[in-house]
This record gives sequence, C-alpha cells and structure tokens, in this order.
Amino acid sequence: MDKTGGVTLFGFTPSVYTRAVQMALIEKSVAFGFVEADPFEDPPSDALARLHPFGRVPVLRDGGFTLYETSAILRYVDDIAPRPPLVPAAVKARARIQQVISIMDAYGYQPLVRDVFSHLVYRPALGLDADPQKAAAGLRAAPAVLGALEDIAAEGHVLDGQSVTLADLHLSPMIGYFAMAAEGRDMMRRFTALSRWWDKAQARPSYQSVCGDAT
Repeated sequence: MDKTGGVTLFGFTPSVYTRAVQMALIEKSVAFGFVEADPFEDPPSDALARLHPFGRVPVLRDGGFTLYETSAILRYVDDIAPRPPLVPAAVKARARIQQVISIMDAYGYQPLVRDVFSHLVYRPALGLDADPQKAAAGLRAAPAVLGALEDIAAEGHVLDGQSVTLADLHLSPMIGYFAMAAEGRDMMRRFTALSRWWDKAQARPSYQSVCGDAT
C-alpha cells in the first residue's frame, strides 16, 4: 500500500462494479474512504473527469497512485493485502476466475443488469419509463449466461460456495440485481449448482454490508 495517504474509492453506490470493489476491500480488511461519484451526472463532474479519462467508476486512489478499471482494481486490492488471497495458486482456478469475469462483462451485464433489473425493478421503482421489450430480451439472453456459470460452479474450481475469489466478488452484485426481479429468481432455480453458490454468496458479511438492498 502507498504510504503517502489512505485508500479512497470513488464510486456510484448502485454500480455493480463499485460494489464488487467495496466487497473486495471488506474481504481484505483494507480501510478505505468512499466518495460518491455519479457517472451519469449532467454536466459530467470535472472531478471524475480528472480521475478517469472516460468519466466512469470505480476509481481507486491509494495515496498518490490512481487506478481505474474494475478488474485492475480488484487485482490491486488482492495484491496490497495478501490475506486472505482472492486469487488462488491453482492454475485452473485462476483461469476460471478470469473466465467468469469476462463472461459477465461481455455477455452477462447487459441482459441481467441493464435489461432485466433496470426495466423490471429499478426504473419502475423510481417511476421512470420501463421498456418491456428490453426486459424480455434480457430474459431471453439470460439462460445462456446462467448456463455457462452453472457449468463452472458445478466443476468446482471456483464458485464453490466455500472459498471466496475475485470471481465471486465480480459476479455477486450482478446476480443480486438479477434476482431482485421475480423472473430472475425463478430462472435461477433452474441452475442448481449456481443456486447453491448463490445461497452462500449472498449470506457473506461483505455482500450483506454492500449489497443488502439487493436481498
């Protein structure tokens, strides 16, 4: 850890990526300050623009060192506080961690969070217009994502409900939002290994502390 100052996380509280980093910091017992930074603010915040060239969150500052991009931040957090390790030594487990992260970023975030959660839960709760066609598209795409995760959970290298890795932390906030929709909860029940993992994942203190509003 940089000794020139403390760790500060700049993030947007509802963001699944902000939540993943918050959970990692808690799991690693890293003390940190939190600064709310809304990437949807109009006009964009000058402060956020100075931290991130694309105006996104999360951003981690450790003393004089500033880092953005969630996967990079998660690896950094794991490295600055060695115990407990969130990336195991086993080569196959390490590969699966990266695979889970890539699956969710490339194929999972849009249908599970932006389509299903946003249009069945988030926007209706705020009285905003929701698009049932987007929700339906998300529900059509979700089984392929959950099926891929089911295979990984059943294999047992990661998402085993016992150990905690960066895969668990990256995935949990997204599944939490998806499962807030009744349709999401019903769909999850079809994937038994993934459901067993989820029962354990959502009970962890780090998840409850950060994502308790999604249970």
